[in-house]
Amino acid sequence: MWPRPFPRWPRPSRYFRLRRRRRGSGGGGRRSQVSGRRSQLRVMLRCLRSIPRLCPAPCPSRCLPRCRLSAAPDTPPLPLRRRLAVAGAAAGAAAAIWLYLRHEKEQRQRSRRLAELRRVALGQGDFHLRDTAGVERSKADFLGRWVLLYFGFTHCPDVCPEELQKLSRAVELLERDPALPPLQPLFVTVDPERDNAAALLRYLRDFHPRLLGLTGTTEQVRAAARAFRVYVSAGPRDADGDYVVDHSVLTFLVDPDGFFRDCYGRSRTAEEMARSVRAHMDAYEPLPPAGEE
Repeated sequence: MWPRPFPRWPRPSRYFRLRRRRRGSGGGGRRSQVSGRRSQLRVMLRCLRSIPRLCPAPCPSRCLPRCRLSAAPDTPPLPLRRRLAVAGAAAGAAAAIWLYLRHEKEQRQRSRRLAELRRVALGQGDFHLRDTAGVERSKADFLGRWVLLYFGFTHCPDVCPEELQKLSRAVELLERDPALPPLQPLFVTVDPERDNAAALLRYLRDFHPRLLGLTGTTEQVRAAARAFRVYVSAGPRDADGDYVVDHSVLTFLVDPDGFFRDCYGRSRTAEEMARSVRAHMDAYEPLPPAGEE
């Protein structure tokens, strides 16, 4: 027997046909989206063609983006020499400003240093003493010269001779260089009762020939010691009337303006003292009068 034919399906309704039609129209929707995008691209390309080129001459397609980002034809690029000149001028101006600010800073620091030196009372007080020839000496007599000054006494058993020997050696080392300014060594006694002019003259013969001894009354010696803040104290007397004077063991450096510059204790050698004095001489600048900084 022949197979039985399939039953006939009922005709779909209108809603079903519309629905099928809508489902089947998906490819057309995508095509419309693609065409819409193409139309948008065409509009954008027309807008870009309407923008004038920044490059004055027509150029190949590979340099077109670079030309559009370059400068306008009204402002051509500067030549290399002019650009280098502008860069050099800018660098020179920056260097000049930096040097000016540095100079101003150094001037302010120097003004503060000068003010501090004038406020310091150490070594600025005047003194009035006599040398071994009996000539009255004051601080004004040594202005314009560097001074190495030591406070001691002739009856000192060991410390003062060692310090004076070291001072004399430092002066000899500095005298080897004729380019250095003159240096005057001074010895101020702290025992004026026993150290008169004759005693100082005999005592100082064993040291530097230009070492100048100074003495005076008890009040004058104490005033000079106070000017340099030197501690002085006479010890008790023994059965023979002898005594030892306790004092600060320091050698002071005074510049040609009469200001204290440095001091050297027992731990410093003659070579170290000479190097320090030389450094101060090399860096020395005369102080202007007050109010002229």
